[in-house]
Amino acid sequence: SRPAPSLGGVFTMAGLGPPGAAWQKELVYNKLLPYGERLEAEAGLLLAQIKLSLGRAVQLQELWPGGLFWTRKLSTYLRLYGRKFSKEDHVLFIKLLYELVTIPKLEISMMQGFARLLINLLKKKELLSREDLELPWRPLYEMLERILYSKTEHLGLNWFPNSVESVLKTLVKNCRPYFPENATAEMLDEWRPLMCPFDVTMQKAITYFELFLPTTLPPELHDKGFKLWFDEFLSLWVSVQNLPQWEGHLVNLFARLASDNIGYINWDPYIPKIFTRILRSLNLPVGSNQVLVPRFLTNAYDIGHAVMWITAMMGGPSKLVQKHLSGLFKSIASFYHPSNNGRWLNKLMKLLQRLPSSVVRRLHRERYKKMTWLTPVPDSHKLTDQDITDFVECIIQPVLLAMFSKTGSLEAAQALQNLALMRPELVIPPVLEKTYPALETLTEPHQLTATLSCVIGVARSLVSGGKSFPEGPTHMLPLLMRALPGVDPNDFSKCMVMQSLLPLVYTYAYNTESWFNTEVERELCSATAEFEDFVLQFMDRCFGLIESSTLEQTREETETEKMTHLESLVELGLSSTFSTILTQCSKDIFKVALEKVFNFAVSNIFETRVAGRMVADMCRAAVKCCPEESLKLFVPHCCSVITHLTLNDDVLRDEELDKELLWNLQLLSEITRVDGKKLLPYKEQLLKILQRSLHLTCKQGYILSCNLLHHLLRSTTLIYPTEYCSVPGGFDKPLSEYFPIKDWGKPGDLRNLNIQWHVPSAEETAFAFELLDSFLQPELDKLSHYADGSLEMSRDDVQQCLTIVHNCLIGSGNILPALKGERVTHLVPSLVSLEEVKLYTGVDYASFSLKTITWIFLSTMIDYVLENSEDDTKSLFLIIKIIGDLLHFQGSHKHEFDSRWKSFNLVKKSMENKLQGKKQHIRALLIDRVMLQHELRTLTVEGCEYKNVHQDLIRDLLRLSTSSYGQVRNKAQQAFFTALGTYNFCCRDIIPLVMEFLRPDGRDVTQQQFKGAMYCLLGNHSGVCLANLHDWDCIVQTWPAIVSSGLSKAMSLEKPSIVRLFDDLAEKIHRQYETIGLDFTVPEKCVEVAVLMQKSNSLHNGWTGLSSEELQLGIQRQKERNDVWNQLKPEHFLCIWTIYGSPWKPWKFEHIGIGFLSLLLRDDRVLPVRAIKFFVECLNHDALVVRKMAISAVAGILKQLKRSHKKISICPFQISGAPQSPSIQAGDRPDNQWLHYDSANLPKTKEAWEVLLAYVSDLAEQVIYDHFCDPKFVEQLIKFLSLEDRKGKDKFNPRRFCLFKGLFRNFDDAFLPVLKPHLERLAADSHESTQRCVAEIVAGLIRGSKHWTFDKVENLWKVLCPLLRTALSNITVETYNDWGTCIATSCESRDPRKLHWLFELLLESPLSGEGGSFVDACRLYVLQGGLAQQEWRVPELLHRLLKYLEPKLTQVYKNVRERIGSVLTYIFMIDVSLPNTAPTKSPHVHEFTSRILEKLKPLMEVDEEIQNHVMEENGIGDEDERTQGIKLLKTILKWLMASAGRAFSTAVTEQLQLLPLFFKIAPVENDNSYDELKRDAKMCLSLMSQGLLYPQQVPLVLQVLKQTAKNSSWHARYTVLTYLQTMVFYNFFIFLNNEEAVDDIRWLVIKLLEDEQLEVREMAATTLSGLLQCHFLAIDDAVQTHFEQLCKRRLPKKRKRDLSTIVDTIPPADMYVCFEITTLLHKKEFLTCFVADLVKRHAGVLGLSACILSSPYDVPTWMPQLLMDLSAHLNDPQPIEMTVKKTLSNFRRTHHDNWQEHKQQFTDDQLLVLTDLLVSPCYYA
Repeated sequence: SRPAPSLGGVFTMAGLGPPGAAWQKELVYNKLLPYGERLEAEAGLLLAQIKLSLGRAVQLQELWPGGLFWTRKLSTYLRLYGRKFSKEDHVLFIKLLYELVTIPKLEISMMQGFARLLINLLKKKELLSREDLELPWRPLYEMLERILYSKTEHLGLNWFPNSVESVLKTLVKNCRPYFPENATAEMLDEWRPLMCPFDVTMQKAITYFELFLPTTLPPELHDKGFKLWFDEFLSLWVSVQNLPQWEGHLVNLFARLASDNIGYINWDPYIPKIFTRILRSLNLPVGSNQVLVPRFLTNAYDIGHAVMWITAMMGGPSKLVQKHLSGLFKSIASFYHPSNNGRWLNKLMKLLQRLPSSVVRRLHRERYKKMTWLTPVPDSHKLTDQDITDFVECIIQPVLLAMFSKTGSLEAAQALQNLALMRPELVIPPVLEKTYPALETLTEPHQLTATLSCVIGVARSLVSGGKSFPEGPTHMLPLLMRALPGVDPNDFSKCMVMQSLLPLVYTYAYNTESWFNTEVERELCSATAEFEDFVLQFMDRCFGLIESSTLEQTREETETEKMTHLESLVELGLSSTFSTILTQCSKDIFKVALEKVFNFAVSNIFETRVAGRMVADMCRAAVKCCPEESLKLFVPHCCSVITHLTLNDDVLRDEELDKELLWNLQLLSEITRVDGKKLLPYKEQLLKILQRSLHLTCKQGYILSCNLLHHLLRSTTLIYPTEYCSVPGGFDKPLSEYFPIKDWGKPGDLRNLNIQWHVPSAEETAFAFELLDSFLQPELDKLSHYADGSLEMSRDDVQQCLTIVHNCLIGSGNILPALKGERVTHLVPSLVSLEEVKLYTGVDYASFSLKTITWIFLSTMIDYVLENSEDDTKSLFLIIKIIGDLLHFQGSHKHEFDSRWKSFNLVKKSMENKLQGKKQHIRALLIDRVMLQHELRTLTVEGCEYKNVHQDLIRDLLRLSTSSYGQVRNKAQQAFFTALGTYNFCCRDIIPLVMEFLRPDGRDVTQQQFKGAMYCLLGNHSGVCLANLHDWDCIVQTWPAIVSSGLSKAMSLEKPSIVRLFDDLAEKIHRQYETIGLDFTVPEKCVEVAVLMQKSNSLHNGWTGLSSEELQLGIQRQKERNDVWNQLKPEHFLCIWTIYGSPWKPWKFEHIGIGFLSLLLRDDRVLPVRAIKFFVECLNHDALVVRKMAISAVAGILKQLKRSHKKISICPFQISGAPQSPSIQAGDRPDNQWLHYDSANLPKTKEAWEVLLAYVSDLAEQVIYDHFCDPKFVEQLIKFLSLEDRKGKDKFNPRRFCLFKGLFRNFDDAFLPVLKPHLERLAADSHESTQRCVAEIVAGLIRGSKHWTFDKVENLWKVLCPLLRTALSNITVETYNDWGTCIATSCESRDPRKLHWLFELLLESPLSGEGGSFVDACRLYVLQGGLAQQEWRVPELLHRLLKYLEPKLTQVYKNVRERIGSVLTYIFMIDVSLPNTAPTKSPHVHEFTSRILEKLKPLMEVDEEIQNHVMEENGIGDEDERTQGIKLLKTILKWLMASAGRAFSTAVTEQLQLLPLFFKIAPVENDNSYDELKRDAKMCLSLMSQGLLYPQQVPLVLQVLKQTAKNSSWHARYTVLTYLQTMVFYNFFIFLNNEEAVDDIRWLVIKLLEDEQLEVREMAATTLSGLLQCHFLAIDDAVQTHFEQLCKRRLPKKRKRDLSTIVDTIPPADMYVCFEITTLLHKKEFLTCFVADLVKRHAGVLGLSACILSSPYDVPTWMPQLLMDLSAHLNDPQPIEMTVKKTLSNFRRTHHDNWQEHKQQFTDDQLLVLTDLLVSPCYYA
């Protein structure tokens, strides 16, 4: 094949089109680099090369390596230059990648690579409008269907990575705006048939709709867009009540629709429903005794989408959303209080965090974002200033409460940050009010950290001030001064606030009084005079902290002493804060600070581990800010001290050095990390110091000296910004020109960033090379002589040499050219150039390569050390470091760059102004970003070309990775993995070398080498795994080698580490394996786009298309690649049989081999016959793990061998004879009637049954056929399958089911005769494992017989019917679940008419009573499993079952009752009222309920309490109606409880008629000792009260409640209240929207406040308090007056005249009687009056109490007076006194935390009274 043309020097600006072309969106930061002007040409060259090579690769059908290589280059181009290409190129790239992604049989890993790049290209949708680009939707749908709903993945015929789902969904999301205008209609036609609410397909349909439906069509196309489905989907959403799984996806779709079409949809009619459902979805605990419906916990709405929906509906003329939003926050505000906690809290916090962020995003879109092709928000619906104010006011209270939440203050801080952007004057003052006291407190550190993190959030809005909050900046100094005590090792949290605030404030001291425009400015300027104080105090505190952090003597002795994690955090915090202060301050302050830090550093001697590092960091910060002045102080001092201390040569040989010398070396090494140009005047002094100190014997000393060398080299050779000041040019200008305070918190200006760069000058470069000549060259010579044996060196000397070499290399990495060498070309055949483009990074390299020279010396050194002193591990560590740096280091390390990028993003996020956007970051952050761009370029400068020098280095790393010492191996392996991940295709070169260590015949391999090689194969957690590359060529080498390594002499399974290694390796291969592609055909459409792309290039440089020979060669190469499977067969599978056939079988490797072989199963190729035979034999292997793999594999093989059946399209309207309906209608219609189960019309003859025959055809099937016809093989297999695996944990195994289904599907009834005796034996055995085995086979039989002939099926059922009868009569507790699964699996997706034998058998008499209640319940369970799968197709069976069950509803046994309840749920599940749905033919709830009510009448009519006095046995003889009624009621309760979580809609009207009965039965106390009837009634009421109500049902419910409230049973009246609490909260806005309902509820509660029963009155007060607390009812004057009037109700007093002392004489007998009667009558009358008045008065007190307790965390204006009113009743008779005491006690408990704040609301007199009431009287008073 002729070589691909080289691209060097062909292009000028060809890739970028004509000069001045409009780029889509280039990266702004490139122009700010010091070499920015050179990048234009570089980008042009690279883009032209990408277009040409990518186009060429696609035309030559070379997806790999060419296509993949150049798409990766395109993603690198995007990272380096942004979208610096024309619109035409952008469209062509997208079209080409779209065609590539949607190639049907594309390898998954390749597809993911293309998809990620395509997502990146489509991400900024404003760059391409719908006119520019159109993408078809169907190829994406077909891809999702093939991958996410794969029919073969569960059988192990396809292996997809976990990430594939999210990548595909993101891809669809980004392609969605460009779907054609008729896409919506096509999607509806495609997925509407899936919308069956009883089936899993509903979930699939709605998921597809949510993902695909386009919602960004322009208004003129709305008729072709959302209007086609909006009403239908919304009415569907409104009509379901019980939150099915798909409802969440529907809500996500509505949220997206609302967000994309603000102002074009009127949501007002639905707003109460929307807010009610969002509130329900928060799952808040409400009411006195609540039980949550389990499904609500799992299927709640996604908070992110709910927030998006709310935000999109805000604004507009009606303001309805804001009203409801205020209502929502008022109703849930108390849940945010820190004393409340629960799993619901995370959702609430997320709501609080996301909502402000979402509103800011919308405001940005409406006010600041550039107009694009996307539909703008109409002016009528834009958010007004009033809207924003209303929004901030409604949410601020909950946010302030959430600041101190138990989950932390992060969410509140983020919310405040966004709210402060919108309304700083409303947000910042309350935050500051909480912060100042918190800074003073010593006892509540949590309060302090919470408020500080919130202050950081609002910091930028605070210092910017602005029109709305001009006094903001005046708070800065007080905050900073008060945070000073935070510089303390025990309380470092306060320092966070300083680190975050300081960059925003230019610490500039004034005491001048001129140039002020406003009072605030005058105040600020006088305050800034304190800045100097602040800086000095801060430094004093830092020094104090450092002195307390010095190492104790004990820690000094241990050489390996490092900083603790906390110490390093303190160090980082101190140095960054100090650096910021000095960067931002004026010259005068700086001078004072510099002097202070210098004096501190030179007047003390610090140990170099902890305190020394901190001081040196502070000195470095000072020197960096103003190098010239600072270096004048520090360098001469340090140099003189060091020179003086090293005058005596003995010092050089000391093992322990003087602390002063060490400290000064450390200080000098840190202060040289500054602008290189400023160091040049001191170069002679510094050189002398290095010459004296580099060869110190003391390790600590020479390491510090090496640091000095390293820092000098970096300072002089790197490109970096020299200042990060907030204003370009600094602050030192006269006040008349510049007034710094006005720039506080101001963003940097990208167009005028004015970065001061350090670019190495000729002098600096010369100095750097002088350093290298002086210090690197001699060391290399020494090492060279040491390696050839001519020089003897101690190990310490070798380590010292290597340390110096290493520091020289990493110091000068930037100016040393990369390693020179030839490219290794033979690794992959390619017709496309795989050359790399060199990037320019501002450095012109020297002509000679020091790196290459270093490498030559090092290679001999490695040989010498490994041969002569392999135990010198420290030297080997250094050699490994040097190799790593030679390979990768070009000025910065990848891991350091990654962590800097990460922290840059974190800081950016915390200080971002999302409202205005447009990169409004502070200047320092922008400079940081430009620097990161430069670093990114240095990291990609060389590209990934694999040269022979890299080859040698990696081979050396491999030698070290397989050496004798574990630590050396470990370090070498890490460097080895990094190298493998860096260079193109190097793995192919290295694999054969690793395999050498694993060969079974390898004589000289040691155990260490074997282990090392295994680790090299395993890889690290994030890098390349050599054993599992997605490439046949590599797998062919590695997998057989791993398996056959079991026969190697070096392998020992006695070592646990080796066993663990093999386990890890096998596990990793299984976890990471993805099916490798075999078909690399490129469709014609792809080639067409590729030609267009090349043409767009050729316009500018006369490039001609490809010749026909080249194209032919490409097609031939591609055919060879596609044929790779057929070439693999013999050798690939050999390894397994090598082990399998060897006399000494290591079982572990046999298992690993079988595992590998099972991974090779795929759905597009069948395994060779020999492999199939092997798997079938493994079904009877001794080892369980092998049998499991074989079962899966054989099931997969049977799926591959399945014959496809001919499908005929039919017309349902012809079959049914019914005409087609003009409108879309769901449900039971005349045209689908023929699909129903009809016992009069079942296929019971041959003619009525479709005939499909099967034959054994090819060899693969013959192998399986022969084995399963062998009785011995089958007997052994059944024996194994009926063994217990894990006791008590075994379940019906779907894989075994798939195996048998495949056997009977592919071979008809061929194996039935062999299996029949086994099945009969197993069915009669009631053991758990045998029953499970027979259930799996039966399910396989029934499903496998789908296409058998009638005769065969009839014979099958003759065998199965008796078998099933036997099995069901032997059913046990352990096996009933398995039989349920078996029957459900058998009926899944099957025509009920073809299973009529089964249904008739199950319906024979499920409740026969034979076998006791357990067997009855089990039979029902099994029947339910079968019927539930049939959904709407079996109305006749459901009617028959209901008719059978109705007389048996009075069952006595609890388990049967529960099962009947569950079965009834399924019977009535089909009876739903959905939009556009015909009424069902299945049983209807209302008919059933009316029959039940008739039977329950005896219970309804009696007034006394209903007791459960039914004996637990089925009645003998007739029972009275009442007993029957109670039995029936128990079953009905079970039904209602079961349906609460499962049915789609609740039959409210029917249930309402039963409510009064439940109210009567439900117990009042929480006591579990109650009988089942009462417990169930209580549970049922709790579940019913949580149900969602339709607006039209509200009056009906209230009618029932009002009627029950008049009931004579106080239990019923009490229960009405508990029901009401939950019902109102769970339907909050639906009730609020109905004024009449609100009035009714108010009337009902206030009426029950005056109930004669004390418990009812107290519960009414609790209910009222709850309704007031969630702002359902308001505390208005009328309510207060009403309660006050009741309180004033006078109680009648006893008459003074005692009737018994009227006469002294003894009266006659008749007179005595008369007198006694009169007395009793008086007493009775008096008592009646007294009780009536007491109740009224108590009602008033309870009302006041409810009002007070409704505000547990604040004191509204009306509260003090009500408390005074209440206190007047403290001495009233009981129960009033008790109520008052309880209320006051609760008031004290809830208001105790913030009492200092709350007591401001009371007058002095009121406080006096209150203190008397709340303070307990003293015992000794």
